This record gives sequence, structure tokens and C-alpha cells, in this order.
Amino acid sequence: MEEFSDLNPWWYSDNWKDKHIEDWESQKIKWRPNWIDEISLTPFSLNFIYGPRQTGKTTGLKIMIKELIDKGRDPKSIFYLDLDYIASFQELREIISEFVKEKRKRKVESTILILDEVTSVEDWWKIVKYYIDKGEFSKDVIIVSGSSSLGVTKSVERFPGRRGYGKEVLVLPLSFPQFVEVHGYKIDKVLTDSALALSLFDEYKKKGGFPKSINEHKDAGEALIYGVISEIFKAKREVGKVQDILRSIMTKIPSAMSFNSIANDLGISHLTVEDYVEFLKDLFLVDIAYYKVGNEVNRKKEKKIFFRDPFIYTTMAKWVHREVREEALLEHIVQEHMLRKFGEVFYFKNNYEIDVIVNDYKIEIKKERSHKGYPKEVIVLSEDDIPLFLLKEARG
Repeated sequence: MEEFSDLNPWWYSDNWKDKHIEDWESQKIKWRPNWIDEISLTPFSLNFIYGPRQTGKTTGLKIMIKELIDKGRDPKSIFYLDLDYIASFQELREIISEFVKEKRKRKVESTILILDEVTSVEDWWKIVKYYIDKGEFSKDVIIVSGSSSLGVTKSVERFPGRRGYGKEVLVLPLSFPQFVEVHGYKIDKVLTDSALALSLFDEYKKKGGFPKSINEHKDAGEALIYGVISEIFKAKREVGKVQDILRSIMTKIPSAMSFNSIANDLGISHLTVEDYVEFLKDLFLVDIAYYKVGNEVNRKKEKKIFFRDPFIYTTMAKWVHREVREEALLEHIVQEHMLRKFGEVFYFKNNYEIDVIVNDYKIEIKKERSHKGYPKEVIVLSEDDIPLFLLKEARG
């Protein structure tokens, strides 16, 4: 395991340094990720951590390692491996084999094995499953992380009855209420100060919920684009096609659209468009609100595609040379908030439109206050109403 000593400096020094933790500590606005506490550290556990690039998954895992060692965990019982540096399935197999030998040699009762960015190595799960079935990890905790939901969640299905106490943990950019809290404000306090709420919301619209964008790193947008391109290549998709589809989507939002309308713009098959939009969903860049009337959901009808974070939208818009539409940005923030709360969102349209339908909520979003009549049960939110609505929802 000598070649990975740089990745595991806690093996050799009490005063070990780590770039991720040092970068985190140097940030003006920093927070301890709450999702760390969702990870099961009870043997045997196979945990899955996933979410978009640049949300701080690796940093969170390093903070967890530091906390465990500070609380007395044997540093030599924690193994961290970044699979971005692994060239092939064969190389990973050899490394895991070495890990098994090393943990026996160290005679630690229980180890924690962290496999970061597992989707970098095709079929990685076969190796882990092999050693689980052999009983090699029966007293250990395994944590795997990845940047695409498909790459990780599909892998979850490959471990039936083999996950022990393990959990699935989704790491997303901060929502607006979380953004408020990491800036040091209590939600109840902001709810009593509409000017402060609007000021923070203006900031959130520009920065979104990524650690780098919140801290105004100059390379925040570039890092996000690079991460997306990396995932495109890994998934054997075409960068140009992703850009074309994003560009077409951005000319249509916040209106509902069909895959056919995008396909017609680009002269490609609607099946190709559907495949690529699903891929963008898999990367947590976009999601879809389907048409709903009463209890009936129509997935074939035109759908609303929305970006899952303001910084994702603004960065992707720059990448494909499109302007950000303020009315779309507002709608997307509310759609994402309700998606996180309820796990799905829908819309409705006939002689009037309802942008968000979920559970008992019917919400229409307008940049300015609307004088148009809506049914009594519809909540009409102007830009000034949105921040307080989101904060109340988070509190309730």
C-alpha cells in the first residue's frame, strides 16, 4: 500500500495535512456537512454516497476521517482510495487484494475502506462483491462515493442482502434555507426581516449552493464544467451533443417542451434527446416536472425541464452561450425546493398555468405580483414572496 501513503497521511503522522481539509479551513464561509452523520459506521456496512460534482463529497469524507481520529479511532484502520487515479479494473483488483492483506497484517479489529469516485472504474462493484461474499469485510465499514446517480444507484442493486447496516446518502448543493444558515442566520430571525431575506435570496440566485461558488472562487464555474465534461466522457456521450441539447432547453424554459421539439431544433432523434436528458438528470444537473391532471400523470405530454441549482443554471448558460432567464431561475428554485421535500413535482396547464403541483400544493411563480385571477387554492408567488415561502417551508 506504499503507493497510497500520500492519500492516507494519517497512517504516518499525528500532525497530518490534507489539501481538502486545508482548503475547507481557509474558506470564509464553511460548514460541517450534516450528511456525514447519515453514514453508518456500524460493521458490517456498505454505504453509498452520491451527488453532483463539486458539492464537497470528498471534503466531507476527509472531515469525517479527521473527526474519527480525533475521537480515538486507530488511524491505521482507515483506508482512503481515490479511484480517479486508478487506470483499470485489473489495477483496482490488485489494490483491493493488497488492502485485504494489509488489514490482516495490521491486526485491526475493524477497518473503514473509502472508495472515492467509484464510477471512474468500470465494474468496480464486482471486486467489492467478491470480497464481501468471501467474508473478508464482515467486521468492516465500506464507503463508496460517486458523482452520477446511475453509476452509484445501479450499483446498489447489485448488492442485494449484502449492505448490512449501510445507508444511501445523497449530497446536493445547499438549498436556500441551508444557504441562509451557513451565512450565520437563524431562519426564524430572517423570517421577521423581509429586507434581509430578499438580500440573501439575491445572493443565492447568483451563487447557488456549491462551496466554491458560495466562497466566490474564480475557478468555481470552470471546475463544474470540467466535472461535467469528465462525466460525459466516462459515460461515452458527446460533449457537443450535450451542449446542443442544453442550448435548446434554454431557449424554451420556463415553458413546457417535448423531446420532439428539441430533436427538431437539432435534427436528431427524439430518442437521442430523451437519452441525453436522462443522462443530465443522472448528473443532477436537471430534473423534470411532468404534466398532471387530478391524479393522472402524463409523461408523454410536454414537460417542464428545470435546473437543480442557480449556479448550475448560470454556469451551463455561460458554457453554451445563452442568457439566464430570470423568470426561469425563480421557477426552478421553487421546483427544486419542492422536489427535495416531496421527491417529485408536476405542473398543469389549460387556460391558466400552475408551475408546481405536489401533494396539496398548487404554486404559480411570477417575477412580479400577478393581477390575473387564479383559483383560490393556487399560491401565486412573486419574486419578493419566494424567499419567505421557502424559509417557512423549511421550518415547517
